[in-house]
This record gives sequence, structure tokens and C-alpha cells, in this order.
Amino acid sequence: MAELAFEVNNVAKYFGEVKALDGVSLKAENGKIFGLLGPNGAGKTTLVNMLATLSEPTKGNLKVLGVDVMKQPDKVRNLIGLAGQFAAVDEYLTGEENLYMVGRLYHLSAKEAKVRSKAILERLNLADAANRQARTYSGGMRRRLDLGACLVGNPKILFLDEPTTGLDPRTRLDLWGLIRELVKEGTSILLTTQYLEEADELADHIAVIDRGKLIAEGTSNQLKAKLGGDVIEFELADAANKDKALQAVSKLGQKNPTYNEDTRTITLPVGSGGKKKLAEVVRALDSAGVAPHTLSLHEPSLDDVFLALTGTKASEVATNGKTKKRGRHAQ
Repeated sequence: MAELAFEVNNVAKYFGEVKALDGVSLKAENGKIFGLLGPNGAGKTTLVNMLATLSEPTKGNLKVLGVDVMKQPDKVRNLIGLAGQFAAVDEYLTGEENLYMVGRLYHLSAKEAKVRSKAILERLNLADAANRQARTYSGGMRRRLDLGACLVGNPKILFLDEPTTGLDPRTRLDLWGLIRELVKEGTSILLTTQYLEEADELADHIAVIDRGKLIAEGTSNQLKAKLGGDVIEFELADAANKDKALQAVSKLGQKNPTYNEDTRTITLPVGSGGKKKLAEVVRALDSAGVAPHTLSLHEPSLDDVFLALTGTKASEVATNGKTKKRGRHAQ
């Protein structure tokens, strides 16, 4: 059997009465992108911190490339690179000085650290800004510099904790391209994200966690298949019609309909024959005296999967990186 990138075996992490993680077990293949999907407070960062030797589990054990994280943390640190949610760069050092410093901390020779720093800056399209202080960098440039610092030690595994949060669309696409290049070169990646399209686009395998528990895992297509086909979604013009609308369509779907209060939207998984079901839904709503503001039929997305699993759309849980309608003490 090929060596696994990492293993998480029945891991729990408690902060007093708060269960940041509660009995999570995962295995990730080497040379792949493993996506860890969930809203703020789900436990993603807690898990990354334990794999990166920054925190110890309350119970359970973790391995990185077969190395026990608790017993041999120094060996693990030589295998990994970590980019957290916020760019950890020294604002008063230049881009090149930041990477050079990290190289020396990895015990590279002065010459090797300098060569490595220049090569990474070139690769990340930061060569023109190499001699500028990092405090003059834009948010996207700082994020790329932070990722560059992870690459100085030539890690076998990268832990990327929500690496594109706050980035503009173009910078996000650029970072996606770099992540794909790293995997082609043999790097394994654990990617945590709140963005459904990011997990769908990049991850070979996805684990969904919510409130510290693993609630589903598989490929993107496997997770979508759990909904069994097409999805009908309609927005109510008047929230007062919620109960009538839910009752009208409750027996028309493959699963029970779900209602989102923020958007006044009802989502109904209908399986195959979506066009026929759409007509039935229209007739049922008309008979109930409910006129939807919008009505659509589409194939399931990862957002639909998350909604079916948790009752909340992941894209609507977090706003600007802050938890919405979810009080949590740990990420």
C-alpha cells in the first residue's frame, strides 16, 4: 500500500466544554489535493494546527507521511509547509529578506537560501517587488509571499488553511494555478476552504466537517450524487407563504424540501425527471396560492450538498470571514 500523506485517527480536541473536534478520522492519498470543507467554527483550523505540530489532540493520534506527529514533531516539521489564514510575513523586511530569513531558519546555507529565495519570488511573480518592504504589498502579494515562505524548505506536504480568503477573483485563480503546479510536481496538499467552488475545482477528495464532526466525504461527484439528481429551487416573494409552500411541495421531491430564512429560498432535491417535476411544482404552488419570485432547475452543486447535510448553505454561513448565525469558539 502506498504511503499516505496524512492520517487522522479518532482525533478530538476540547477547549473546556467546547468540542472543536469530536472523533474525526481521515486518510489522505499522497500526491493529491485533500479538501477540508466547512464553515467558520467547523474545526478545520484546529485540525490543521494539530497536523502541523502546533497543537496537541485531547485524544486520538495523527501521522504525516507515516511519522507520528506527537512522538516525532521535529521530523514532521521538516516534511511540511504551512500557510495560515493570515499572511505571516515581516512587514519591515523586503520580500527577498522574508524568504531568505525562512531559508536560514530551515538551516540552508546563506548562498542556498539566497538562490532559493530569488527562484521562488520569480515563480510567484514577485521578482519586481523583491526589494520592497512587505508592508507595501497588496493583500494578494502578501498571500503569495506567505505561500513562498512555505516553499523555501521544499516541503513534501503543504497545509493551506483558507489560502484565498479575501483575495480578488484574478488573484484567486492565479493561486489555484500555482496549487495545481505544485501537485503536478509531487507535493501533497491539505486545503481547507469555505468556498464550495474552490473545493469543487481543486480537490481530488473532499471531507465535510461541521461542528467538529465529519459528516460526509468523497469526491465532488460522489457527494453531489448523494442528492440523487436534479434540484428545484425557488425564492418566495413573501416569507409569510413559507409553510404553505413547503407543504405544497413536500411530497414531490426525493428528499424533504429545505428553507433558507435569509434568502427566502426553498430547495427541493427531485432526482431524475427534473423537467416533469418542475411542472408539478409549479402546479402545486399555484394550487396553494403561492407565487414564487424566482424558480429554477439545476444539477446539484456542492452548496446543495452542504445544505442537505447541515441545513445551511456554506456560502451563506460566513460573511467576510466572520461566522454568521453560528456561535463558535474555535475554528
